[in-house]
Amino acid sequence: MKLKAMLVDDEKPILQNLHTVLPWADLDIEVVGLARNGVQALDIARRHRPDLILCDIRMPVMDGIEFLRRLRETDEEAEVVMLTGYQDFNYARSVIPYGVRDYVLKPIRYDELTALIGRLAGAIRERRQARDSEQSRLDQAMRLAYEKMLHDLLTDSVPAPPPRWIDGEEPERWRFVMMLADIDDYAQRCRGVRERERKMWLVAARDALRDALAAEGLRHAVLPMREGEWCILVARGNVGGEEVGPGGPAARRDAGSSEPAARREDGLRERAGRWAELLQEAVWAHAGLPVTVGIHPEEIAIHDLSRVFRSLQRTVHLAAGRNRSVLWNGETAGEEANREELWGPVGQLVAALKRVERDRVEEALRLLAARLTAESGRSLARAEKAAHFIALYLLREMRALGALTAEQEDEIWRLVELADRVSDMLAAVRRIVELSLETSERQKTGDRLMHIAKDYIDRNLSRDLGVDEVAGHLGISASYFSLLFKQRFGVTFLEYVTAERVELAKSLLLLTDRSISDIGRSVGYAERRYFNKVFHKVTGELPSAWRERRKTNDRKESGTN
Repeated sequence: MKLKAMLVDDEKPILQNLHTVLPWADLDIEVVGLARNGVQALDIARRHRPDLILCDIRMPVMDGIEFLRRLRETDEEAEVVMLTGYQDFNYARSVIPYGVRDYVLKPIRYDELTALIGRLAGAIRERRQARDSEQSRLDQAMRLAYEKMLHDLLTDSVPAPPPRWIDGEEPERWRFVMMLADIDDYAQRCRGVRERERKMWLVAARDALRDALAAEGLRHAVLPMREGEWCILVARGNVGGEEVGPGGPAARRDAGSSEPAARREDGLRERAGRWAELLQEAVWAHAGLPVTVGIHPEEIAIHDLSRVFRSLQRTVHLAAGRNRSVLWNGETAGEEANREELWGPVGQLVAALKRVERDRVEEALRLLAARLTAESGRSLARAEKAAHFIALYLLREMRALGALTAEQEDEIWRLVELADRVSDMLAAVRRIVELSLETSERQKTGDRLMHIAKDYIDRNLSRDLGVDEVAGHLGISASYFSLLFKQRFGVTFLEYVTAERVELAKSLLLLTDRSISDIGRSVGYAERRYFNKVFHKVTGELPSAWRERRKTNDRKESGTN
């Protein structure tokens, strides 16, 4: 960390010696200004904000005491060393209230002064690192709280946003642009793929989404909704095109913009389309995965997030393509009713399967079959496409529940691949339902809950997870969850999460060239120091040493240098 220093003395030879004799480069300090009096020094200090100041006490125009008094009106942190003659020492004591770090008597002993500057520079760096670390922890906590609130609103886990955010802002005034990123053909892509590899895909895709948005300078949240799917919210202000996060300046200027609404909407639509392309390119470049991105290019109030998300999700899923963008600007009442005709029974079916309620499952199946038959009468092609999607959607949902074995999945895929009519696809759907119910009825309730918990943990390893949150997701008490978890996995919740994060970090260390800090953040550790500590505790090695040892062993085994 390079620091900045300023030198102030009215005697030119002394000033020159301070500049040339002291080993500033070795101390990693840049001298940003030389001054012959306090007036010049104030000007330099205001322009460059030096970390360290060496200042003579007796000078013309403005002496060191007056300079220091005025400096402290705007700068309380700069470390100051006063240069003074022996006869002026008592006079120099008058600057004690202004935070003088030390005094150096003239004639100057430059070796002693060098040692003093080295100690002060070390203290400055330590203080700054501690402050940066604390700020990083605060920012991380704020981001996690922000994302948790948005996720809860999207999933209707809370009835309404809080009236006030942490910084005093009113969430009711926030506005967002929503996108939905979904990995193409995810259910099929996962066939025969090991769990660890799937996790690597998801981490790489999520990080690519976040990095692409951050590179655009956008305040954003990338929220995992299910495996292979993320809802992306870009925070916006109400002032023509300015991207801001909650608490930003535009959020506080609620007077609107003089720019015509139609022009703002067209501009927003264009930029949202560009963002979608950037996201697709980033995920393909960093994860090798094609994604379809649904876009709602209109500002959304926070209380509308859940409704718009459900509609956008229906649009993307029922119009899914390959690595393309789907623009959604809202639905007419007729369009919404038409989509709900198909989506409603699917949602009911999934909910009943999760609760293992046979009567409700059969009711949802009958309704779904009737709706698909009616759709066939209007458009056979659309009905076939919808039936195909529904089968894949159910397959994906049941995998998340652990309701199908690998052999059963293969059986379903054979049915799906051979189906060429709506009735054939409905038969595949019925088979998914039948197998899932059989498995779920054999499972204990606790086993089903723990599988859902595992899926939720795996999707959220990158953020701060607690027992209360996961238990709330399952709808059970934290104490009951902890008991079930220990019985199912043989370790505590914290031990499990730590082990999963370290194992995922190992894969990233071995298979990528990403930095240690970057990998730590990807698996849920905002600070490199803490990531190092946890990794060392589990493996006995620091991440860097572990990576180097494994790569060296791999080179030896492959016969390369």
